[in-house]
Amino acid sequence: MFESEKIKVLVVDDSAIVRDIIASTIEKQDDMELVGTAPDPFIARDKIVRHNPDVITLDIEMPRMDGLTFLDKLMQYYPLPVIIVSSITTNDKYAAIKALELGAYDIVNKPGGSISVEEVKEEIITKIRNAYESKNTFLKKWKDVSNTIIKAKKPYKKPILAEVKTTDKIIAIGASTGGTVALEYIIERLPKNLPPIVVVQHMPVNFTYQFAKRLDELSELTIKEAEEDELIQVGHVYIAPGGKHMVVDRKGASLFIALKDDERVNFQKPAADVLFTSVARYAGKNALGILLTGMGKDGAAGLLEMKNAGARTIAQDEATSIVWGMPRAAVEMGAALEVLSLDDIVKAIIIFSS
Repeated sequence: MFESEKIKVLVVDDSAIVRDIIASTIEKQDDMELVGTAPDPFIARDKIVRHNPDVITLDIEMPRMDGLTFLDKLMQYYPLPVIIVSSITTNDKYAAIKALELGAYDIVNKPGGSISVEEVKEEIITKIRNAYESKNTFLKKWKDVSNTIIKAKKPYKKPILAEVKTTDKIIAIGASTGGTVALEYIIERLPKNLPPIVVVQHMPVNFTYQFAKRLDELSELTIKEAEEDELIQVGHVYIAPGGKHMVVDRKGASLFIALKDDERVNFQKPAADVLFTSVARYAGKNALGILLTGMGKDGAAGLLEMKNAGARTIAQDEATSIVWGMPRAAVEMGAALEVLSLDDIVKAIIIFSS
């Protein structure tokens, strides 16, 4: 990569230690250039104008202006891919999730506790590269999609379903970049009497618990972070915990959650492919598989396995996807029986559940 093609990165964090960790890591990359660091949004604003970075890393809790306020203004007036570097111990327990709603590209855990510095270094470099690779598409689609699905907060009048009398049916969903917004849109519009839903959303350790709690407040369904050996029940949504693969396992007539600490699949843990493969095995034609917005190809091969096992399979369409990577991979592989908008995915879930 020529000098002019290097990824220009600005690091914004009030912690000098964290700034140094991220900055030194970036400086060691042959394909990146550290254009500056900033301890608060006001200094960051001036450096953005001066250096025109490609990607920004941003803390949420900072002096003079909090990261969410800064991100909101940035995405309105000077949109850039932003990687949130945050701790779950922020004053606002949903701050990182709100950042994704405001247009942040992704989240990385701050080092500390069980989160090692080396883990953070590897993850942030990967996500900076991903953000740069999809920069133009992401920013354009974020603007388009935010004017439609994100502002359309009022749910439809929910149809009333007869009470589900069997746990044979199951719905499996995979999502990555832009998936938190897509999942909120879907979940808000679903009635309570549905077959169980199992979800892989690519997200770091700890933040999946917050995301599940956030969704639970928006929905008539019971939504929680999945636990080991948990009975899968009607009317529940199970979010795979960050850092663990989630699979379904059959014991007699019932399905249970199993969590695996295996190697990453498609650079992800949890991975949608792992979940979908288990659903294909244990639910077959009684399953509905849905692959939502996200970069990469995770979930495409697993969705094909579900299709081959007789399941109904859906990929989100390009128009409503913030990053049409994972769904496109499924379409190109022939894994999706249908390609649908978010509105039509909601309808498909309800029809499948009837």
